[in-house]
Amino acid sequence: MTGKPAESKISLALQGGGAHGAFTWGVLDYLLEQGSFDFDGISATSSGAMNACALTQGWLDGERDGARAMLSKLWESVAAQASLMRWAFATPAGAATERILLGLTRYFTPQEMNPLGINPVKNIASALFDFDRIRANSPFKLFVAATRVRDGRLRLFDNTNLDLDSVLASTCLPQLFAPVEIDGEMYWDGGYAGNPAIEPLVYRCDAETIACVLVQPIERAQAPATAREIGERITELSFSTTFIRELETLQTAQSMLAKNFPLTPLGQRLRKIDIQMIEPGESLDHYSAKTRLTARIDFLRDLRDLGRDCAQAWCERVKRS
Repeated sequence: MTGKPAESKISLALQGGGAHGAFTWGVLDYLLEQGSFDFDGISATSSGAMNACALTQGWLDGERDGARAMLSKLWESVAAQASLMRWAFATPAGAATERILLGLTRYFTPQEMNPLGINPVKNIASALFDFDRIRANSPFKLFVAATRVRDGRLRLFDNTNLDLDSVLASTCLPQLFAPVEIDGEMYWDGGYAGNPAIEPLVYRCDAETIACVLVQPIERAQAPATAREIGERITELSFSTTFIRELETLQTAQSMLAKNFPLTPLGQRLRKIDIQMIEPGESLDHYSAKTRLTARIDFLRDLRDLGRDCAQAWCERVKRS
């Protein structure tokens, strides 16, 4: 095991964002290497869910070092494909091809575009993760988010029912893949309902610090000016609005609790919750939304290194506070 003995326990909220989830790989890699924190609960969405499964599977195989190795194996498996477009459509995916295919998703359903149901996530997850073992022995409380298609409600899969289908549901981009059916309900990507969901880490876990690992900044300094930038910002907002509202609701509750005594045990916990952000800031501004579909290993490793740098900066801030 690398790093020093763990000094404190935190929960993790892992945002989804396609290939940009390699940033989260770097954050987790650094935290595992340093060994300064143990993990209580992990709430994750989409690519964040894949990271959470890799972290858990690897920990079961070899604790911190095993988790680092499995995260690396996950993203190397992603890079084994040329791009998400090649996975989905079995075609050489140069930049021009990707633009054409992304445009076609406006007019054709996933079943029409991808009649064979090709899904790289299924192949990778089924090869790397033993869900029976994860359900039975996970050292972390796991929560994977999916969005119920019929009403947009959040569905959280936890240690009792996490399986391959729930991970596929959490990663199901409706433009590319048919909805995933679970217990008679259809599900899409969890990012629409919780990206990531904070509620289970507040009410169903014990750690007072929740580290939210984001793959896109909460705020953008510059307003979008071109049609492409406007479209990309709309996409970002559609995947971050629920997260921002959860944060605001928690902050409002904490403000009200600060003025009322005595507090119930739940009130005491709510008041102590500390939400921390580990995010790339403006470092990803020069990447477009399309790069979330990029799976080149050099690109993924660059994001990993950025995640490690941001995690190091966060740890240094925590030590000083």
